[in-house]
Amino acid sequence: MTKLTIVAFDGTRFDINASNGSTVMENAVRNSVPGIEAECGGACACATCHVYVDDAWAEAVGAPSAMEEDMLDFAHDVRPTSRLSCQIKMTDALEGLVVQVPERQG
Repeated sequence: MTKLTIVAFDGTRFDINASNGSTVMENAVRNSVPGIEAECGGACACATCHVYVDDAWAEAVGAPSAMEEDMLDFAHDVRPTSRLSCQIKMTDALEGLVVQVPERQG
């Protein structure tokens, strides 16, 4: 299990024990994190699981793929650390990862 913290737009923190190989989106949905709609179910075909990766974690998480960048064009208020949570797989290297949910999804 890997510790993951998702901060909802209202500031509520969700401290989650995530299984390695699961995605941030899957963990958000399982834990009823508000603001993560995940309409496509994790297929990288929408932008409704958009999150901001905490600055301290941006390098460890890495940059989005070309397909993910295309989907982020549909997200609201995209920032340099924007990612689709369905594309971030939990690993031991991401122990303690913190992401924030934007005000609204695209």
